[in-house]
Amino acid sequence: MVVRIELQLGEVEDGDEQDRTEDHVWGGLGFIFCLALLSFRDARPRGVSGVDFEEIDEFGVADLVDCLRYERGCLRFDADYIRGRCVKTDIWLRADGAATLRTRCRGEAATRWVQLLKGRKLLELID
Repeated sequence: MVVRIELQLGEVEDGDEQDRTEDHVWGGLGFIFCLALLSFRDARPRGVSGVDFEEIDEFGVADLVDCLRYERGCLRFDADYIRGRCVKTDIWLRADGAATLRTRCRGEAATRWVQLLKGRKLLELID
């Protein structure tokens, strides 16, 4: 299952599309890091990747840099497996602030990450 979510960093000011704030210029890397961190946190091993999996592990800047590149005017984070975790997450941030979040084999997890970034509390079961 592939989930693809189109996002926009920056808000339109004064109702004019040309006056979009440039939040992506100063916050784009942090935005990508947050989504990548949420993806890593939720990722579990799949198949033989369980050999490298550690339950207690942290996603760091070095992990971000390993999966990050700039290509054709687009900042791209592309991750498959990271230390045994089936991350399978791609994040593309374009120069106009348009972003694409795509996950593979992760179910609907990406929709929860976007809700968390929007500041919405997810429902939890209380015993």
